[in-house]
Amino acid sequence: MVAPVSVTQTLRRSRRNSHGDRRTPAWIPGASRFLTFALVVFMLGVLPSLSNRDIALTILRSRYSEMEPTPEALNSIREELGLADGPLVLFWNWLSGVVVGNWGNSWTDGTPVLPGMLNALSVSVTLMAFALTVAIIMAVLLSIPTFRRGLNGRGDRTSGALAAVFTSLPEFLLAALLLVLGAVILRWFPPYGWNGLSYVVLPALAMGLPGGGYLGRLFSDAVSATFTERWVATWSVSGFSRRRIALAVTRRSLPSIAPQLGLVLVGTVGGAVAVEQVFAIPGIGRATLAAAESQDMPTLQAGVIILMLLAAVMGVGAGMLRKLLLGPALRAKSVPTPVPAAASRRSAWIVPATALGLLLVIVLAGLPRDPFATAHGRLALPSLAIPLGADASGRDVLARISHGAMSTIGIALLVVIVCLVLGLAIGMFPNLATGPTEITNAAPPIIAGMIVASILGTSTIGAAIAVAVVSWSPLAAHTAALVTEVKAQAHVKIAPVLGVSPTRVMLRYVLPGVFGPVFRHAMLRLPGVALALAALGFLGLGAQPPHPEWGLVLAEAMPYVERSPLAVLVPGFALVLLSVLSVSLSSLSVDTRGWLKRRRSAQ
Repeated sequence: MVAPVSVTQTLRRSRRNSHGDRRTPAWIPGASRFLTFALVVFMLGVLPSLSNRDIALTILRSRYSEMEPTPEALNSIREELGLADGPLVLFWNWLSGVVVGNWGNSWTDGTPVLPGMLNALSVSVTLMAFALTVAIIMAVLLSIPTFRRGLNGRGDRTSGALAAVFTSLPEFLLAALLLVLGAVILRWFPPYGWNGLSYVVLPALAMGLPGGGYLGRLFSDAVSATFTERWVATWSVSGFSRRRIALAVTRRSLPSIAPQLGLVLVGTVGGAVAVEQVFAIPGIGRATLAAAESQDMPTLQAGVIILMLLAAVMGVGAGMLRKLLLGPALRAKSVPTPVPAAASRRSAWIVPATALGLLLVIVLAGLPRDPFATAHGRLALPSLAIPLGADASGRDVLARISHGAMSTIGIALLVVIVCLVLGLAIGMFPNLATGPTEITNAAPPIIAGMIVASILGTSTIGAAIAVAVVSWSPLAAHTAALVTEVKAQAHVKIAPVLGVSPTRVMLRYVLPGVFGPVFRHAMLRLPGVALALAALGFLGLGAQPPHPEWGLVLAEAMPYVERSPLAVLVPGFALVLLSVLSVSLSSLSVDTRGWLKRRRSAQ
């Protein structure tokens, strides 16, 4: 009888150690948020001194294109801009001005920064409001079949194929395709500018359709799961009207997609930059992008801060909406536990396998060809010699897409590996990483790309760094969730009591338990990372000519969209395949809990 008592006492001691002594102080997440915010503000303040390029030379060329860049002229500009005062003085001067509402003057045209950026912000907010309206309408339309099934007593889910089509198109690609279809081929809408409601239609569709498809798919799944709950059958038997049941199901399902709504809103901020660039809309995204390219640091600082604040406000608003919808259930801590998604069937792999197969055919067919040779006519049509035609420089489009795929996906793989390492390391200590995670979630890759481009210049390496900086947080969140499950296992909880050091527990038990699922999660994000790199290349923040990077190939074809729509559609089709591969892979469900149980039984 002595041994069982000893084991019981040991387990109790282990439980006290895991819940009492290791409880994280409440001030740590708050301190993490404050320090991260302070670090971001400091980096923005000293941004001019971080650049590895001669800002004075860039400003001289933008102001006086014909003036000789003599040392005297460059020193004069450095003194005028305060670049010779050092980073700390530069930061203090900038911060003291921002506090009193003086955001400085543009380094290129000398006009005050804040009034112009606020005017551009009003344009962007108007566009985002229209885009959000499009997204909500699309989400409602996509969920109607699910409501009909549920009200008729069927709890099965729809295929979601239509939602996947819209979700799989990133904003910059959809903007290019809509420009070709709606403005060039059909001539229903104006192609560029901002001068009336007709100029809003195509940009709003480009920004709203992907988010609407994503929300519609999530909302349909949530509604389908809600219809399987017992209270719905009880209400039906009790004689409640179909309208009242539908409203109750809607209220019950909306909180589950509120966090994703925040992600869609944050993504809209980044998508606005690309859409405004494609349609030449004078919004804050386009103004900030132009400032990054010209190294107009005061304008860039103001634009980045406003964009990040806008993204943060949208994220906080989505969280408040969730609390409002849950209402008493959240206060009473009686929110129903969501049903875990079942593992995907083998048939769900057909779509990603098909997209991957088509991409492999394109890549293998173009590898033997020269992507740099200008041996064909400008914008030549497809033929036996050039199956996909030629670009504006007479280069083989098939060869450029094939070689561009190798470089884009190869770089994306390196970025994913870096994100995997960061996600595992940071996910082990989630409370300390609260601030960096929240800031990262509020910073789309395009914003990070503009900051990195202002420091390192536009390059493939800079784009890879920008994407890596903001892409690790989902992996860290996944790691943190799995760490909690692994630490709750009995053999892991008792290990410290038996004399096993915390470091050995992490390396021997915790890390092997989380590495497999997180690694698979990272590989599923590979196509999405490649699309982010393509978006930066499309905006001129990544690879530079004559590199055959996919986003750059599409951007080089945009000026000739009216003369040769095929020049845009061909690289667009390759990006569509990559988008379909990304979305279809991310939609697959993996039974992580079952994997952990099988691993536990194997041990």
